[in-house]
Amino acid sequence: MTPPDSADSSGPSGSPWSDLDRPPLNAAALRRALVRPDALWSSIDVVPVTGSTNTDLATLAGEGAGLAPGAVLVAEEQSAGRGRLDRRWSAPARSGIFFSVYLEPGDEVPMERWGWLPLLAGVATATALSRAAGVDMALKWPNDLLVTVPERGGTEATPFGAEFGAERKAGGILAERAGAGVVLGIGLNVSLRADELPVPTAGSLLLAGASVVDRDPLLRAVLRSLEEWYGQWRATGGDPGACRLQEAYTAGCATLGRTVRAELPGDRELVGEAVAIDGDGRLVLATAEGMQEPVGAGDIVHLRGVGG
Repeated sequence: MTPPDSADSSGPSGSPWSDLDRPPLNAAALRRALVRPDALWSSIDVVPVTGSTNTDLATLAGEGAGLAPGAVLVAEEQSAGRGRLDRRWSAPARSGIFFSVYLEPGDEVPMERWGWLPLLAGVATATALSRAAGVDMALKWPNDLLVTVPERGGTEATPFGAEFGAERKAGGILAERAGAGVVLGIGLNVSLRADELPVPTAGSLLLAGASVVDRDPLLRAVLRSLEEWYGQWRATGGDPGACRLQEAYTAGCATLGRTVRAELPGDRELVGEAVAIDGDGRLVLATAEGMQEPVGAGDIVHLRGVGG
């Protein structure tokens, strides 16, 4: 797979240099920094535009096209980006980091532990951006990346809303089985401005006061952090306790300690306090009836109280 580098093609949104605040990624520099014989990343390709990086890699993996583990595909713009529950993710060209990686945990990790991969990606991304951009990022179970955006017209010390309204979604993670492995996609709003937000609950690193919005060092930081966490997880056979992944996710999870509504398959709802992340990566809810019920799939809504 050798798609063109973003710097060589402008895509549908015009010249890649049309917005000097959003220069194109330097694919050659990314490869020099991250693709090494002993590294996880086997290839890095940057394309000006695609429908979905997850779909592209999943198609190649499913077709047996010789896709090597550790392949990375980055898009300057996605025309049909996808999130969980087939939600769409759209943003202006070069305003964010949109990429997918192909991983094959292999026999070292039992398949029942592969469900930890999106949570691992959340921990790796939040850890990397805390260091590289100076932004505190929280995790909403199972796959959202949250930032705090200051109140419009206020100061940095004044949060946008009360305790439960300060967070805005700046990124998301999507994991899909493909071929012999998993395609793991991450979408992150970097330089999205207030007038470009698709919905009021969205945010970006820029709006959260990031010290760095240059996507090249941010992408390098995220990929290095993902390589580190993935290596530790795989070395322990995917044991989330032994590699401290469960501990790290619990520490950074904004969902824990809150009353939430879980919208479950089959049009079922469950309201309770989120009290733990169990060994399978599931969210454990304590209900009003005194029961503790693990939730493995569903949409989670943070509530101000039981009545919302």
